[in-house]
Amino acid sequence: MSATTQQRARHFCEACSIRNRAICADLDNGEIDLLNGIGRRRALKAGEQLLWEGEEAVLVANVIEGVLKLSTQTADGRAQILGLVYPSDFLGRPFGETTPYGVEALTDAHVCVFERKDFDRFAREHPRLEHRLLERTLAELDRTRRWMLLLGRMSAEQKLASFLLEMTDRLADAAPAQLDHAQLLVLPLSRQQIADVLGLTIETVSRQFTRMKADGLIDLPSRREVVIVDRAGLEERAA
Repeated sequence: MSATTQQRARHFCEACSIRNRAICADLDNGEIDLLNGIGRRRALKAGEQLLWEGEEAVLVANVIEGVLKLSTQTADGRAQILGLVYPSDFLGRPFGETTPYGVEALTDAHVCVFERKDFDRFAREHPRLEHRLLERTLAELDRTRRWMLLLGRMSAEQKLASFLLEMTDRLADAAPAQLDHAQLLVLPLSRQQIADVLGLTIETVSRQFTRMKADGLIDLPSRREVVIVDRAGLEERAA
């Protein structure tokens, strides 16, 4: 990589909105230059696939902008959404041979992409990055456990309230521009997809949206927009 290219890449990283939360947050400028040498930026259109379940783990990626979904194929051939990833989240399976899930962009997105073998070698040579990966893995495990609790033991009302609160918080932390001062949440999922994520029917999700609006907890300017009117009340419903 030339000196000019390095400077441009470093400037890109320094200006990155998720720099202090990404896996590269603890790296110094020299290490960032080396990491940039094995990575590239990639733009994804909504609906574009990044990783395919069960295929060789060729790539890993860090999300810069946008929301993507993780999914798996069930025994009867249906696609089941496993979760969502937001800016600063890490995708792929370092040190693994196969990709455990499919990854598709729900919105237009930008990611930093690395060849998995190159990234594995870099992580082994830079313990701070390897430590950060371990922290991310443990945090993801905690989120998965909470998600299992949400799906298995909560009522439909609790599930939807929890889902809206989590998405509001994740988007506010990762990409504040996606939430305005009135906490207008632009949903990257359709109601059918929300139903699939929460293990509900679309009719149940629609009824819960209508009920929350009638109770003054949210407003629904459109099918893809939710305004959080009464956060405290929504938190009570999720409890």
